[in-house]
Amino acid sequence: MPFNINLSLTSLIDQQLPADLSAGCVFRPVEGLSSESWHISAGKHQWLARLSSSEKQRLGIDRRREYRLLRHLAQTEIAPEVKCWAAPWLVVNWVEGETLAQDKFFASASQQQLAAMLVSLHHQRPLGEMLVIKRRFENYWQSIDSKRLTPAWLRLHKRMLKARLPKTVKIAVAHMDIHPQNWVDSPHGARLIDWEYAIATDIALEFAALFAGNDYSVEQQKSTLQHYVQRGGYRDDNLLARRIHQWRPWLEYLMLMWFEVRWQQTGDARYIEWAQPLHDKLFKNIK
Repeated sequence: MPFNINLSLTSLIDQQLPADLSAGCVFRPVEGLSSESWHISAGKHQWLARLSSSEKQRLGIDRRREYRLLRHLAQTEIAPEVKCWAAPWLVVNWVEGETLAQDKFFASASQQQLAAMLVSLHHQRPLGEMLVIKRRFENYWQSIDSKRLTPAWLRLHKRMLKARLPKTVKIAVAHMDIHPQNWVDSPHGARLIDWEYAIATDIALEFAALFAGNDYSVEQQKSTLQHYVQRGGYRDDNLLARRIHQWRPWLEYLMLMWFEVRWQQTGDARYIEWAQPLHDKLFKNIK
């Protein structure tokens, strides 16, 4: 094999496939911002194996939770089919197709389709662990480079931990990482991939992540929420918009800390660059 593949993964594939197929498996690493994953080809079988590790757990990634949620979503036809969970590996079907270009993602037809997928997702009953955002802040705090933790940051952190959370609109299963590269146009229809941050939380926080992570304009936000309501989502788009706005600082602080943890883990300067605008915004009024 041309890559340094974990023996636990090859052993798992040997168990899952007949000997004649497992012997001819082709393993190809898959790049990503926060995961070590492998595309596995064996005859007609196309799988994606995703690693669980302490590093990923510090980011809030729990492959067992991901496995259970994907099983829970099996009938929605918006997520990959899960094959098995055998620690430390989660294996799902590989989703064939093309990810979206930025302009296509923001096209009206795509946003209408995304709204329909979110309605389907948010109609699923919550399952298992809920996102406790202040606990996630505390966990990230422990993994940030201590040299970067200034007195001003400590004041901001304490302020966020003491502040009252926005009122909940509706608790549902949320993807929490939707962007063009996590949307695949497959032969069987649109699929959302990379469910590692999926968790039960307020749907308004899901939209806050969607809008902030993809830099939606005000008009784009309004249009997408209207599509969501029209397709059977939450009935009051004005209330939902207000809650999304209220969640925005919480989401931005979560993003800032995630970038800082990833920088500490990888040493990749891109994470610091991405964190800087959030840092400037959140610290603006912190004395």
